Amino acid sequence: MPPTIHNHKAGRDYVIGETLEAGIELKGPEVKSLRASRASIDDAFGKIERGECWLYNCHIAAYAQGNRWNVDPLRPRRLLLHQKEIDHLTGKLQVKGMALLPLRIYFTKSYAKVLLALGKGKSQYDKRETLKRKEANRETDRALADARRAKS
Repeated sequence: MPPTIHNHKAGRDYVIGETLEAGIELKGPEVKSLRASRASIDDAFGKIERGECWLYNCHIAAYAQGNRWNVDPLRPRRLLLHQKEIDHLTGKLQVKGMALLPLRIYFTKSYAKVLLALGKGKSQYDKRETLKRKEANRETDRALADARRAKS
């Protein structure tokens, strides 16, 4: 199974809305590092500038055997989207509090893809509610599992 890099902070800090898949423009050694799962997108975000979509703060570690072809690990990377998709995202991002977040980086066939989502930042109160709900679900699952074990 090909490696997948996840954004662990996205679900906790944002209410995730619409998602879309985009290609990501990479240099040679960056692909090798991604295949080795040596990347982090926890602090990454997308931005639309001059009619193009860019991914910022995506850290892809330098490939050990990349020598002089290695590039800056935090360089902005262009996202490959159709102009219609970029125009759609531009309209959605005009709303206050909306952000373009990468959820996952993965490979389909031999192409690196990033799953982007439109997210709205959660307030502290919303984060506490999410934690309470998650804890209640966990307790319910435990009780059901204990009941099943007791039956057997």
